[in-house]
Amino acid sequence: MVEQIPINPTLLIWARERAGMSREEASRRFGKLAEWEAGESSPSYPQLEKLSDVFKVPVAVFFFPEPPNVPSINETFRTLPEAELEELPSRIRLLMRKAKAMQMNLAELTQGRNPATRLITRDLEFPPDVDIAAMASTIRSYIGVSVEDQTKWRDDETALKEWRSALLKAGIFVFKDAFRLEDFSGFCLYDSEFPIIYVNNTSTKMRQIFTYFHELAHLIFHTSGVDIINDGYISRLTGRSQRIEILCNRFASYFLVPDEAFDRAVGDREATEETATSVAAQLHVSREVIFRRFLDNGQVDSNRYRKTVEHWNNQRKKPSRPGGNPYWTTLSYLGHDYVSLALKQYHQNKIDENQLADYLNTKPKHILTLEEYFERGSA
Repeated sequence: MVEQIPINPTLLIWARERAGMSREEASRRFGKLAEWEAGESSPSYPQLEKLSDVFKVPVAVFFFPEPPNVPSINETFRTLPEAELEELPSRIRLLMRKAKAMQMNLAELTQGRNPATRLITRDLEFPPDVDIAAMASTIRSYIGVSVEDQTKWRDDETALKEWRSALLKAGIFVFKDAFRLEDFSGFCLYDSEFPIIYVNNTSTKMRQIFTYFHELAHLIFHTSGVDIINDGYISRLTGRSQRIEILCNRFASYFLVPDEAFDRAVGDREATEETATSVAAQLHVSREVIFRRFLDNGQVDSNRYRKTVEHWNNQRKKPSRPGGNPYWTTLSYLGHDYVSLALKQYHQNKIDENQLADYLNTKPKHILTLEEYFERGSA
């Protein structure tokens, strides 16, 4: 017989309700769920792994004495109206729950302390009416990457890796996933100790970089946020929420392309698509960022900006079907430093093989091979 694992039934109820699933819906996947929630029987460890995957919580949560005091996803997105949150695709809501699980993983792996020597969301604070250029300059100085550094990067892939590394040093973990929805570039979840950014890996590299800093602005204002390519929802926001959302978009643009760098790169060229493409390649940013600056400077009107960006969006290639090496994909999605934290805990005998597999979103039988790929990537 398969061994049952005794757990507190309230943890199952908490995990299911947090995932937004009714008992009837979850019971279609787990035939004995009602018995488990009533305490009449218990799931096996493999069943706990499946529950973990469906409800998007770490397996370790099911061994807690009581449900953790974790706010709902909706509570963290204070700048978005409830109606907007409810209309988010189920895939995005699932990824948000997965991201929340990653925050919990980080807390467990680090004994509740961010491993970075400093935390940007704790060290810097700005009012919602801050001068964007001044805010961008202060944050760039804090992160320690100059425009000169930025222009020397070999290619867009290097830029993406360098920015991710810089954010990690500032205390921000970046995770990736295949969103399977082109209109959503990413989101962030604020936490006082473990703020994280979640990025759509099927977006272009330049769009991912823009998302890094759109979401960083949200985190600095201690709010969670979503980066949606079609930003028409902003007009339905009010007050401080609308100001912050507009600010986040403008901040990403001014951070990546400061005024002096923009003026120097554009020179006396006209505000055309060709100019935007050339300058974007030089600074490793998207064409939209440069064209947005043309709009902000009054060099193009809003109608031309909208049509040009729509044209570029329509040109984007459809994301390719999954077919790459799953081990490299897992390492890319989780990031080198997060994987390193988990492996360190495992080799110090602080977590077992099953827990490590849970942290790395894989199965125990794949751990050895995944670690081999990790070591190859670190060499």
